[in-house]
Amino acid sequence: MAGLYIHVPFCKQPCYYCDFHFSTNRSLQAEICQAISDEMILQKDYLTGEPLETIYFGGGTPSILKEKELELVFDSIKNNFSILEDAEITVEANPDDLSLEKIKALTRLSVNRLSIGVQSFDNTILKFLNRSHNATQAEEAIKKVRDAGFHNINVDLMYAIPGRDSESLSRDLEKFLALQPEHISAYSLTVEEKTVFGKWSSTNKFKAAPEEENAFQFELIMDTLSRAGYDQYEISNYARPSFISQHNSNYWRQKKYLGVGPSAHSFDGQSRQANVSNNHTYLNSIRKQTVPATKEWLTREDHINEYLMTSLRTVWGCDLQYLLTQYQYNLLEQQATSINNCVDKHFMLVEGNKIILTRSGKMQADKISSDLFLIA
Repeated sequence: MAGLYIHVPFCKQPCYYCDFHFSTNRSLQAEICQAISDEMILQKDYLTGEPLETIYFGGGTPSILKEKELELVFDSIKNNFSILEDAEITVEANPDDLSLEKIKALTRLSVNRLSIGVQSFDNTILKFLNRSHNATQAEEAIKKVRDAGFHNINVDLMYAIPGRDSESLSRDLEKFLALQPEHISAYSLTVEEKTVFGKWSSTNKFKAAPEEENAFQFELIMDTLSRAGYDQYEISNYARPSFISQHNSNYWRQKKYLGVGPSAHSFDGQSRQANVSNNHTYLNSIRKQTVPATKEWLTREDHINEYLMTSLRTVWGCDLQYLLTQYQYNLLEQQATSINNCVDKHFMLVEGNKIILTRSGKMQADKISSDLFLIA
């Protein structure tokens, strides 16, 4: 079983923190949707006939697509792939796009999971991030999709925002929990070079929140959501029982997926493929019936390191037997010093054939992973 990711490269306006590929010029929107549909024909054999258990529309802002554009893409999915009857079908949405008409259209298209980019219910913060919605729109959108029958809703929460204190975050958490979403994704604000915040940072116009405050807010989120019945199954993701994101979990578990659209990435178990991050170049290539992608064949070291990086972020941890069976790699022997050091610092636990990060280890996850990487 495999996954399908569709990248919709359009937004109404740029969020100041976002470094994903998108354009605010939507003049090519209809043509890109046609090209995405055509790319699926070109790529229909990429997954070697494996049925789709997850379909995920990301971006950009998929919810800005018109109903006929969404129908075009969905028709191409159905015509070119086998879809499991209980497949998880997710669409990322901005609150201000979720009109009753749009919600009905998504329902007709069999979308059964919405990921709503709320980020905060504080209008000052939303303006600072340059979000296109306000707090009232966010609350109303969640209520509307619930009333429309959606029973699998994710909301995005952002923390470690400069000038935001823990009291403000606590108020947001109370609001989020009052709306009872099944899933919450909590992301720390990071500054990427090519974003607005990145440019501001280079001129000292933007100063990131102190690391101490970042860590405190991360712990506040973990504690608050745990008390409310959410399981932290991945460092940034919390779910009520039975509502783990299957699509994202499959990424972390090294399952195959196909990505279509400008900048989309794919993985077939042996190689990674990345589409060009340029709308015009993408269109011209698809018109010539050529997928504009570069392919990278993964080495044994690549496979091991990617598995370490993703598995250690999850509640399932790193399976030592999997590394031994799949890659003939004995992590405990090869990285004994680093592992013992992490255990002594209470950053990780070694339980049977699993290595699992502790609460404090989750705050050091990236460094711990890189320290364990196999160097060719």
